[in-house]
Amino acid sequence: MQANVDIKAITAEVKEESQFVKRLSSEVGKVIVGQQDMLMKMIMGMLCDGHILIEGVPGLAKTLTIKSFADAIDASFKRIQFTPDLLPADIVGTEIYNQKSGDFTTKKGPVFANIVLADEINRSPAKVQSALLEAMQEHQVTIGDSTYKLPEPFMVLATENPIEQEGTYQLPEAQVDRFLMKIFVTYPSKDEEKLIVERMSKSEQPSCKTVVSVKDMVSARETVERIYIEEKIIDYIMDVVFATRTPAKYGLDSAHISYGASPRASIALTKLAKAHAFVRGRGFVTPEDVRVVGYDVLRHRIVPSYEAEAENITADAIIAKIFDTIEVP
Repeated sequence: MQANVDIKAITAEVKEESQFVKRLSSEVGKVIVGQQDMLMKMIMGMLCDGHILIEGVPGLAKTLTIKSFADAIDASFKRIQFTPDLLPADIVGTEIYNQKSGDFTTKKGPVFANIVLADEINRSPAKVQSALLEAMQEHQVTIGDSTYKLPEPFMVLATENPIEQEGTYQLPEAQVDRFLMKIFVTYPSKDEEKLIVERMSKSEQPSCKTVVSVKDMVSARETVERIYIEEKIIDYIMDVVFATRTPAKYGLDSAHISYGASPRASIALTKLAKAHAFVRGRGFVTPEDVRVVGYDVLRHRIVPSYEAEAENITADAIIAKIFDTIEVP
């Protein structure tokens, strides 16, 4: 796929370009205790020009982590609290009539930011959630008769609360598939929580300084694209994705999957495997990179069957079985 590639030269370039990852992690660590996995995935998501769906119970510093990440890269940040009475115009903006001039002026919505936090996105009906679709896919929005480009980079981080399902709306499959990853945020360890209490019980709260420019993040994307990936690893990705669609061909139980992953999963696995190699300072992709990002890419794209749900078999359990079954190159 990539002939005559100088892997040593790419690796040297990656090691130099990826230095900001440590600085960024260290700076956000001054505010956030733990959540390094979430931070790394946000960095990888931005390097791949993708959006992330985040699931976790309240109080796990999801919003603070995202805000600290935006501060550390000097990116504009907006938070939208999704509620049942939210309107599409509340997100993208609207045209307002000016009585003095007799003209309509455009008031841009909070979606015009580098990083947009869509808090509890499943609290609003489909027409509101769909207002994000054009923005997420095309990086532009239409207000009235005019189309406006969104700032670059543009990234949507949407949160879901797994506890309260009353008064929530299921996300449309077309929208869920547009998220590069779906990540789970878990409770901190006892030592981490002790440090959180010590740090956050003080009147003066810690904050992040800018350590990386948005321009550097966009520039790093070009380096990520040049990371070498062998054809046999591309074939491995194909096998993993196709095993979700035709599991019987790979010796898996077809009764546990109603719908498999779309071609977006193949693209996401390839991009994120390169991004994972980048944050690890490597200029080439290994099968382990694919496995590490595989759960986040596939868990929201596989629809377990009623039989699987009856047996308490989750999407993650199905993915684990796939990775255990598919031969590693």
